Amino acid sequence: MYGFSGDVLIEDEFLRDGLQNETRVFSVDEKLRFLEMLEAAGLRRIQVGSFVHPKWVPQMADTDELFGRIVPKPGVVHTALVLNRAGLDRALAVGVRHLSISVSASETHSRKNTNRGVNEARAAIVPTIETALAEGVAVRAGIQSALGCGFEGRVDPARVLEIARDFAALGVQEINIADTAGLANPRQVFELCTRLRDAIGPDVGLSLHLHDTRGLGIANMVAGLQAGVRIFDAALGGLGGCPFIPKATGNIATEDAAFACEQMGLATGIDWKALRAPVAVAEALLERALPARISHVPPPPWERTEKEMP
Repeated sequence: MYGFSGDVLIEDEFLRDGLQNETRVFSVDEKLRFLEMLEAAGLRRIQVGSFVHPKWVPQMADTDELFGRIVPKPGVVHTALVLNRAGLDRALAVGVRHLSISVSASETHSRKNTNRGVNEARAAIVPTIETALAEGVAVRAGIQSALGCGFEGRVDPARVLEIARDFAALGVQEINIADTAGLANPRQVFELCTRLRDAIGPDVGLSLHLHDTRGLGIANMVAGLQAGVRIFDAALGGLGGCPFIPKATGNIATEDAAFACEQMGLATGIDWKALRAPVAVAEALLERALPARISHVPPPPWERTEKEMP
């Protein structure tokens, strides 16, 4: 078991996973405003959008324009999701240098998400990854529904390990394990991550994408930390959800994850208090409260300013 020490990288996915399930379509200017606030709060990696067909995810139709207007900031990685060669070509055309390229471990979810079965999707994504790597793009290979499927239930860990080994053999920099439907529990996360660490070796990074559908998101993050994972996806305000899985709710909240890490002595570089402002903006625009916790309750007494004391 790994100790609670060191540096943790939290990738914020509000602009992609957070907004892709919303009926309100955010403008490029609004997205840039959130991007600036996330950067100001210390986020070092931000998933800005996805290069998918606008017919299926209209909220991401402006990702090309958005990347064209981003001003690079030292120490900040702007990344995106692609699912096929067409998406990769769009990403390369606007100069994206870090990409998540993923497949599903669930047959039903794979067909709903890409119109392909798992093995067909795996075969199709290999040349996409190889092309991205040949172009000098950093690739994070993802396995969706790795910890359970909203349609099929349990997913065989052996399939996840097999896909991960194949990805590692391609030379990707990181492998991302996604609890897309929020079905995982801490013991399951710990056991799978421990097996994955042995399967892919120490030279490939391992990250977790956790949804909080059933309230176990932060507990699953802690289990991942215990298994040695030091990269986690989160979303401002706890927003998010897969448009192809009914009732799959949001990610763990960026501010909650950063707060939890700080309380355990793990450095993220994120000022979680500074994230209250963009959460308030998002709530005003969406006209509802977001599920994040630390943005809505007082910090513990030792963290409070004089104005926050009762």
